[in-house]
Amino acid sequence: QVQLVESGGGLVQAGGSLRLSCAASGSILSINGVGWYRQAPGKQRGLVAAITRDGTTNYANSAKGRFTISRDNAKNTVYLQMHSLKPEDTAVYYCNGLSKELVPWSSWGQGTQVTVSS
Repeated sequence: QVQLVESGGGLVQAGGSLRLSCAASGSILSINGVGWYRQAPGKQRGLVAAITRDGTTNYANSAKGRFTISRDNAKNTVYLQMHSLKPEDTAVYYCNGLSKELVPWSSWGQGTQVTVSS
């Protein structure tokens, strides 16, 4: 099975930008889709954005207009470009593969920490 590894998190001031990367160990197009999720302390993990094999994207309401999910097939990488970051975007961000039913795989990586200071 293809493995996915997140990177790109960091500390940024409110209003700033970050780009997260999700690198696949094999062909990114062999996966039905990839989702970016986040989990803040004391909260459940939730979907931020997803992209399917055919390029269809969807976003959580909190991400619409600020975040963009994209894919570079040649680099086998999915990106999450985040703009206008807010302190409430602070969380550990995870990427995961999606099944045909767009359900995330059962195994999760370590994620990448995003901290937005006010």
